[in-house]
This record gives sequence, C-alpha cells and structure tokens, in this order.
Amino acid sequence: MTLIDRALPWLRAHPLVLDAALALGVLISMVIASFADPHGPTGPTFGTRTPGARSLVLMVLAALALVPRRRRPMAVLACTSALTMVELSLGAPPAPVAMSAVVALYTVAAHTDRPTTYRVGVLTIVVLTGTAMLLGTPPWYAQEHLGIFAWTGMAAAAGDAVRSRRAFIDAIRERAERAEHGREEEARRRVAEERLRIARELHDVVAHHIALVNVQAGVAAHVMDKRPDQAKEALAHVREASRSALNELRSTVGLLRQSGDPEAPTEPAPGLAVLDDLLGGFRRAGLPVELARTDESPLPAAVDLAAYRIIQEALTNVRKHAGPGARAQVSVVRVGPHTEITVIDDGAGTGAPGDGGGHGLLGMRERVTALGGSCTAGPRYGGGFRVQAILPVKAPDTGTPGEGTP
Repeated sequence: MTLIDRALPWLRAHPLVLDAALALGVLISMVIASFADPHGPTGPTFGTRTPGARSLVLMVLAALALVPRRRRPMAVLACTSALTMVELSLGAPPAPVAMSAVVALYTVAAHTDRPTTYRVGVLTIVVLTGTAMLLGTPPWYAQEHLGIFAWTGMAAAAGDAVRSRRAFIDAIRERAERAEHGREEEARRRVAEERLRIARELHDVVAHHIALVNVQAGVAAHVMDKRPDQAKEALAHVREASRSALNELRSTVGLLRQSGDPEAPTEPAPGLAVLDDLLGGFRRAGLPVELARTDESPLPAAVDLAAYRIIQEALTNVRKHAGPGARAQVSVVRVGPHTEITVIDDGAGTGAPGDGGGHGLLGMRERVTALGGSCTAGPRYGGGFRVQAILPVKAPDTGTPGEGTP
C-alpha cells in the first residue's frame, strides 16, 4: 500500500486539513502569479513587478477564507468575492486574488443544486467582471477581464458537473443496495415458505401414523390376554404403520439434503394413486371409510399431494375426535377445472379438530391457499364434521420448489 493510499482515508476523515492544504496551494499560486506582468514589451513577463503590501494582505485573507469552504460555501464565496473586488478596484495592476473566488464558486456549485449554481454563478460572474471593467486600472476591453469571466464560468460549470456525477453515483449505489436488500428479503421469504411446507409434511405424516399406531397398540393391549391372535394382528398393523411413517419421514427429511446427495430419496411423494392403501390403513384401525370417486385422471404433482394430505389429515381428525362408532365418507369429484375433495363423518365428537393447539386444519387451509383453491371445515347439521377442499386441476407456479418431488 502506497503512502497516498494510507493517507486518503485519514484525509477523508479530516477534510479541514485538506482544505487548509488547498488554501495554502492557492496562496502560493496567487503570490507567484502576482509577480507576472501581462503587459510586458514582448508579452507576459515574470519578475518585472512586485506585489504591494496591500495585495499580499488581501491574498492571505482570501486564502484563509477558503479553509472553511465546505462548511460555509456561500459565506466563503461572498468573502473571497469582496476581497477580489477590493483588489480589482484598488490594485495597480491588481494581484490575482480572483483565484480564491474561482475556488469558492466551484465549491458552491459542487455542494448545492443546479438552480442555485446558475443564480449564484451568474451573479458572481457579472459582479467580478463588471468591477474589473468599470473600476479596474486596465481599460474595460483588457484581456484580463475576459480571463475573469472565463475562469469563473468554468468554475461554476465544473462544480455542477462534479455534483451531477456524485449524485449519479449515489443513485446507482442506492439502487444497488435496494436490489441487494430485495434479494435478501426474497431469499428469506423462500426459506420461510420452504420451512412451512416441510413443517406441514412432518405434521401430516406424524399425526396420521402415530394416531394409527396408538389405536392399534391400544387394541393389542386390550386383547393380549384373551385373544392373542388378534393382538398379533394389531401389532403387525403397528409395525406396518411405523414402517410407513419412517419411509415418509425419510422422504420428507430428504428435502433438506443437497440436490447432488446420493442418499437423497428418489421415490415419488404420495398421491391419490395410493388412496386405497391409505383408506385401508384406517379401516384396519377400526374406522369404516367409504370412497366415492368419479374421476381418476392424473393431477399435477402439487395438487395430487395436497389432495392426499387433506384426506389423510381429515380422516386422522375423524379417528381422533369423532368418537367410537363413527363412520367416514370420502369423495373425489372433478368439477370443471377443479377437483373437489370432501370428507364427512357422522360421529358424536369429543371436541372439534384442532382443539388443544393442533395445526391440522390450518395446514390444510395453507396447502389449498398456496394452490389457489379454497377450503372449508365445520360441523354438519345433525351431527358430525365436514371438510371440503376445492383444488384447481392446474397448479399455479408459486415460485417455490414443487411439493410433488422430494
């Protein structure tokens, strides 16, 4: 790292030091230029004249006025312009105090807006040039007057250009920061959606299979002594339900693996194609279930999985809450561009599904809403409970990873 690279951060943190150095450089330039005579016998000559004490004092005062130029740009411009007017009207020939006014005008243009730059720049040009032409020692058409006009005009234009470039860079930086912030927000939103989706999967898998295991384990415990054959059959169902739960959990947890992981599961997610197996598990657990299905055409993966999970969760709620002797009916009907899933039961009920802080009904509604459908659930007239979900046959593109593949 060079000395300049190390010094730049310190100078940015202490701008007054940089302005003081600039003021010193302007003072040296004014003093050197005051020894030049633009009207020599063969053109401009150097060393043929010496500035007076008054001119030296004015140059020093003008340079000192530049030190706080960034804090008080308008005041510095007014002070340097006044000192320049004094030198132009009294000096014979005048010293180049106008250099300080040029720097001050540049500072004003670089730190204000364009309308202010136009107004202040025109006023400064007119005042300084007019003072030199009307009150100065050289004739009004002297080339020095044109130099004052040109240098003050260029200072205003250069300051405005620097301000515009700085504003353009700031706008680009702000736009980049907003874009980066937007990408971070989108990433957080996608992560939250994926976590919610996996949570729904885990809830549905665990709630369904654990409910079946609990029922079959209770049957086995009840008939263990008197009917061991029936107890063995119940334990076999427990083993089957446990195996199914482990397989589905392995598939769901596999969603968290990297895409190139060779251990990631590749089997398809459950859908209506295995609906009979699902209903058979409930029947073996003691819940009579009837199925009415008028359409078995394949559905999009996301819709197919949502339909399966809705039926699974609704029947799990029936088994848990409908009470002994309850019967359930499941219907899958295609109605135009939608598939209608209905699950009803005739149980007396031991509490509404979701009592005790469950997330079953909420998870069903979230699934259906994510696909652009609707879901209703509530008690039936005359007893029992009814869950109905209307799913679009064509799943919308939600921008999230598909639920149809693990």
